This record gives sequence, structure tokens and C-alpha cells, in this order.
Amino acid sequence: MIDVSQKLEELTWVPRPKILALRRLGIETVEDLLTHFPRRHEDRTEFPRFPREESDVPVCLCGEVTKTSLRRFGGWKKIFEATLQESQANALSEPLVCRWFNLHYVQKMIGTGQRIVVFGKPRLRGKRICMDHPEFEVIENDEEISIHFRRIAPIYPATEGLSQRMLRSMVYRLLNEVADHPFKTLLPHALMNGEMTRATAIRAIHFPENWEQRDAAREHLVLSEFFAMQMLIASRRADASIRSGRAHCGSGALLDRILKSLPFELTGAQRKVIAEIRRDLATAHAMNRLLQGDVGSGKTVVAIAAMLLAVEAGYQTAFMAPTQILAEQHYDVLRRWLEPMGVRIALRTAARQEQSGPLPLFEREAQIPGSAPVSGASAVVSTARTSDAQRDREKSSSSRDATTHTRNAYAPQSEASFARDEAQIIVGTHALLYESVSFSNLGLAVIDEQHKFGVAERARLTAREPAPDVLVMTATPIPRTLTMTIYGDLDVSTIDEMPRNRGKIVTAVRDESKLSEVLIFLRGQLERGRQLYVIYPLIDESEKLDVKAAAAEYEVWRERLHPFRCELLHGRIPAPEKQQIMERFRRGDTSTLISTTVLEVGVDVPNASVMLIENAERFGLAQLHQLRGRIGRGEHKSYCILLTSPHAKEASAKLAVLERTSNGFEVAEADWELRGPGDLLGTAQSGLPALKIGNLKTDAHLMRRARTAAMSIFQADPRLESPENQRFRRLIVEKHGRTFSNVS
Repeated sequence: MIDVSQKLEELTWVPRPKILALRRLGIETVEDLLTHFPRRHEDRTEFPRFPREESDVPVCLCGEVTKTSLRRFGGWKKIFEATLQESQANALSEPLVCRWFNLHYVQKMIGTGQRIVVFGKPRLRGKRICMDHPEFEVIENDEEISIHFRRIAPIYPATEGLSQRMLRSMVYRLLNEVADHPFKTLLPHALMNGEMTRATAIRAIHFPENWEQRDAAREHLVLSEFFAMQMLIASRRADASIRSGRAHCGSGALLDRILKSLPFELTGAQRKVIAEIRRDLATAHAMNRLLQGDVGSGKTVVAIAAMLLAVEAGYQTAFMAPTQILAEQHYDVLRRWLEPMGVRIALRTAARQEQSGPLPLFEREAQIPGSAPVSGASAVVSTARTSDAQRDREKSSSSRDATTHTRNAYAPQSEASFARDEAQIIVGTHALLYESVSFSNLGLAVIDEQHKFGVAERARLTAREPAPDVLVMTATPIPRTLTMTIYGDLDVSTIDEMPRNRGKIVTAVRDESKLSEVLIFLRGQLERGRQLYVIYPLIDESEKLDVKAAAAEYEVWRERLHPFRCELLHGRIPAPEKQQIMERFRRGDTSTLISTTVLEVGVDVPNASVMLIENAERFGLAQLHQLRGRIGRGEHKSYCILLTSPHAKEASAKLAVLERTSNGFEVAEADWELRGPGDLLGTAQSGLPALKIGNLKTDAHLMRRARTAAMSIFQADPRLESPENQRFRRLIVEKHGRTFSNVS
């Protein structure tokens, strides 16, 4: 009997030239081939009549090739045409013309008199019904015809040199040779569908006897895949819950002080989320929380609240951003808010290393390890804003000492205490995890834009002993199915309420032909004293892309908007110059910024109420929503104009979502619908197994069932010790590549 772990190259009947093609599909063993599931099925038991009109729904048809022709056009270009007649043709039957452009191999495979099955969308071309580039398969009258014809036939993901016929034949033979193999069914009873086992499901998904059997088999296999994923996620949660940690929560005096000094009221959602984080910080279990909210909902304030609670308890905090630009923006915001309160902040990026001067927040004596060193607001040393000259001296001093600080300044201190010149909040990129920055007493790590960090980065943080609390933030709301999978091991907090003082944003999609009208509108806004962003997808023009670029269009805009002052901003401008440009824009000295997506996050200018995005079709919905979030931050009504190129007609449906709603959660779901899970976020980054048959989007209801089952098993039996649950250990052990005793 063949073993499912056996290499295919050890089977003498597998053609040697096909081994390489199979490897391109990631297929090396018997089990790999048996779990290379069909992407769809064709009902070849009977075929519909040839259509007389076009359709947007692809159809599967069978006919005999009555004529072939090869025509040249445009010099070297070729069109190969095959005319098909249906099997029981009558006087009213219309032939079907199948066409392939510049696919030279097709003409070698199709000849007159052959019977072929085609799959594609019928289109009306003149008076003919045509299919352009249909999938096709030649039906041969041999001993294997029963595998490929007059049945529900599987259609697989294929590759060059490996036809559907060859794949189908190999799978059929393998299924016969492993007929007695006891495939283990790794599903709890709650998810079982009748008498369906893994063995019967694998056979039925490849060669179902009817559509009901195919659907039942697919449901079983998808649930198996999702359940394995959710068991891995549940094990991570169980693992985190028993890891040693410490409470990292101060009394809240600092937090109360900064909240009272804010020129605005926190929303109810912000207060609720701060309370959730505060509860986590106060327990000895390590926090592992995801904070999501719409653009402009106030996530940064919540992160600052969490960091102040940890600092007040005597612990360091790390604030990590995915890019240097964003790290610098966070650093400037934190200095502006927290330095007057005496909090010491350091920046650690490749290009810039700074530390605020020695502003002692706590007296080092009379501190109890692990407790909050502040008894009330009066204990906080309030330091007035330093003068520009003094700050220059501090910057100069910190730059001089940056290397020394990074390498060895953080000598271990007593628990819950700081050296006088030791940074309490360190801002940087995720290089903080790998470079020589060492934390003497890390209590909280805040990760901004979590989707740009992988599980490896998060694991590097949580592997510390004792484990710090971890708060990860997303720049864009996440579709619900992803919060169950990619972020399934995190507790989720959602800010679902926007601040009251935000102006309304009106979004409009316009074709470039309307540019003259758009310019009149923009000048009118500038004359009213408003400010404007003009966003481009590129810095410089590209020969390969028909897309406008910021640098090339800058002079054009200076002429269009004269006498209003315009400035150019992009990622290649040196950091000091970039800061000066932004400062002039904040003060109102500059009316218009011509920019790239460097503006996507972190820029807050209340008077900037108009945004024009050129070549809007080049951006994803989530990114456009992020850009749009740079306006609407003041009291004025704001306008976002999405300008599309003339040949981007198909983009209008996508962009209409942004015209319809300003709700980031609705935009995220629409982006998910349009782009699919593979585009939005690959599972490779999550450390979860790749999906072979399940679809995170269309099978969300099955994911919910699998999650409920996995969570209930781990709640009742965290170590999977009961006889019924021991079989599930392999789901975790094999994926982690380590013994079960190390998992939980």
C-alpha cells in the first residue's frame, strides 16, 4: 500500500518530466497531490445548447471542431480561431467561434474533427457568438474517457507542462491506490457532517457523484482547514495567558492630568477602550490587544494614555512605527504633549537619534518595586517648555551621545525605577527589536500599523521574560473575518465613534475632462482661506506607467494656482527640509502641498480642508480612505476630489464606494470584496498555515463555527489531555515544529 508521505518521484508510473512541473505547484508527496483540490468543477454529464446571445456568466460547452484558421494582424500578431458545432445541431443552431490571440501552442493542440470542452464567457462580435481565450480540453476516445467525460469533472490549478487531463488521471489513479488508507478525521463531533469522513471527503471533492456530495465534501474539508487554523490561534492565546508577566499600571495621576489639559473631550468609545487597556495593564497576565478604529478616531490619544500608565508605574515603553517618517512624526507629537509633564522621550531610527533633556518625572528614593511611584498630581514635576536655544543645545548633546546611549546606557536598574537621564518612552521603527537598543525595564510595547509587522516581530517582543504588555494598532479597520484569523490570538478593542468636532467630508469622483471645473472650485476654496493637498502616486514620471508624477507636475500647479504659494513634498526630501515644509504649511504660509503618499498617515492640519488625488484609480480603497483622513480635521466642511484618467472607466465602481460612505469599516469590507483575502493580507505574514480550499471571504460562516469549536475545547481542556482531544495535539505540534509540552 502506498504511504501518503511517499515522494511522487518514487512512483514508477508518474512521468519523470512531470515531476518538475508538479514541484512548481508545491506538490512533492502523495498527500500533496491528493490535497491539490479542484478550483471548480464542470458538469460534463450534459451540456447546454450553444448560446445565441452574450452573457457575463461563464458557461461550459462541448462541440466538434468544424474549421480552424490562423489570421495575422498588426505585423507579427496572430489570431487562431476554431469554429465549433454542437453535437445535435439543427437548422437553428449557431456555431461558436473560439479565439486565441498570440498563443501559438493552441493551434498545435486543436484540429478539425476533434471534440473539445470549452469554458468561458460568450460574447457577441458582429453577428458571431465568440469566446475569447476560453479554457479548453480535447476529449480523446480512449480507455480513460470515463475519467474526463460524462461526469462532474474537477478542474485544477495547473501550470505549464501539466494539463488538466494529466492531473486528473494522476489523482484518479492515486485515489484507487490509497483506497484502504485510514485518513485521520481531525474534526470534533460538533463540526462533523453526518457520516462524512476525511477519506470520503477527499474522494468526493475530486470525483463527486453529484453536486450535493461535492458540497458536503467541500464543507468538511474547509471546516478541517479552518479548525486546524483556529486550534493554532487558540493555543497561542492559551500560551500567552499562562506566561509570567507583571502589572504595569500606575495610579492614573499623570493620565488624569493630561486628559484635563486636552482642548477636547474624549469620546465614549475612547474612554471605553482606555478602560479595557487599563484593566489589562493592571493584571499580571501579559496584555495582547489589538486597537482598531477609523481614520481620525483618536487612536494616538489612547496609545498615549496606555504609555503614561506604564511610565507612571515605573516601566519603559516602546512605540514602534513601520517607517522612519512615521516614527519621527510620533516622536514630535509625543514631545509636544509629554515633555512639559516631565516625561523623557527618545527617538531611535537609522537616520535620527535624539533624546529629550533630563526632566526628572520621579524622585528615585522611596519607591516600592512594582508599585506606582506617584501618589498624586502634585508629585509630578511640571517643566515649562524649553526655549529654542536650550532645545538646540539638548539636541546637539543628545546627537553626540546617541551612539553611547543606544549601546550601553540602559544598564539594568532596580525594578520599577529609572536613571535620571534614562528615556521612559523610546520611539523608533521595528529595528528597535533587532539593533543594540536594550531596555532595562520594558513594560509596554505599542506597535503602530500592525499589518506591516509580521508575527515574528510580535513574537520577538512577547518572548521577553517577564513578558511586556503589547498593544497593536491598525491604521485601517479590519474586516471581521480577518480579526478571527490573522489577529485571532489578540483581544480586540474598537473605537467606533468619531470626535464631534470633525467637519464633514464630501467625496466626488471626476474624470480628467472636468479638470477646468475642478480648478475653478479649488481656487475658490483657496480664496476663502482654506488649504489644499494635491496627491500623486509617483515622485518622478515613469516610462513604464502612464501615470502623472508629483515632481513633474509641481511647476504646472504653481502656474495654475498663482499667486497662492505651492510647495513640493515627497519621501526623498531630506528630513530637516521636510519638517520645515510641513511647518510652513501648518502655519498657513503655504497654501498648497503637492505631495506623494508620504502624507498617508500622521499629518494633522485643521485648516487643510481640500484634497485632490490624481490617478485615483492607481490606489487601493483603504489607501484612499487613509489619504482622505488627512482632511476633515477642523470645523470646516471638507472636499476630497478623486481625479481619474480617461482610460480608467472600470475604476468608477470601485471609487463609488468612497463617494457613498466615509465609514472606514464599510470601506474595509468593500476593499475585502473587491480585492479578496490574498491581496489584502497573506497568511504567510501571520504565521498561520496557507489555505488550500477555504476562502476567508466566502466561507466566513464556517470560520465562525470552527472558531467557536476550537475556543470551547481550549477553555475546557487547555492542555488537550482528555482522550477525545489528544488527537488534536498534532494540529499544533506539526505547525509549530516543536513538542507539545513547549506549546502550553
